[in-house]
Formats: sequence, structure tokens, C-alpha cells
Amino acid sequence: MAKLVILITVRHDVGHQIAEAWREAGAPGVTFVESYGLRRLREASRNTEILPGLVSMFQILRDTDQSSLILLSVVEDDATADRLLDVTERTVGDMSAPDNGIAFVLDVGRTLGIRHY
Repeated sequence: MAKLVILITVRHDVGHQIAEAWREAGAPGVTFVESYGLRRLREASRNTEILPGLVSMFQILRDTDQSSLILLSVVEDDATADRLLDVTERTVGDMSAPDNGIAFVLDVGRTLGIRHY
């Protein structure tokens, strides 16, 4: 069964390095998504004076550079997913350390369009 490997991290400094490591470990492709978590939203709203109607919370988050990076890849099997998790931890460090992120794998019941380059 195909697997969706997901990494959410604030470590933008290693994002490209992880994506390249995933490709070398067998990922057919890697997608990057910029996101904002609730914790960062709360921190930004506490540290910023918000004038109602003048600025959106999204703009505040973008201005404070508090985004997370999500890497996604659909792979063919558990062995490939395990390799991606292994290279992630080798690159980022201990995933239980603060701000390194979270990585997880979900089963994918059906896929279309996966290409191997």
C-alpha cells in the first residue's frame, strides 16, 4: 500500500537538504507547503498590537516569519517510508527535541499520477 510521508518543521534551514535526501532515499517527488500553526498564531497575536479591521492575522504571521515548512511525499511502501523517516532524523536531529518538528506516515488507499523520474 502506498504511504504519505509528512514532515512539519520550523527548520527552514534544512528543508531543501531533507527533500534531496528523500529523493535519494526513493521518494518519486517532494512537495513543500508553507503553513502556520496555532501555537505560532497565538504567539504572534500576543506580541503584536492588532487594530481591528486594519490587518489580518495571516499578514501578521507572514511579517513575523513564524511559518512552518511541510514536506510531503507519496511513496510505494513501508520500506521507502522508513528510509525517508531515517534520513529526516539524521538531517534534522532528534525529532523529540524542541522545534525540530514532527514526522509521520499515513496509508494511502489509492493513487493516480505518481511518476518516477
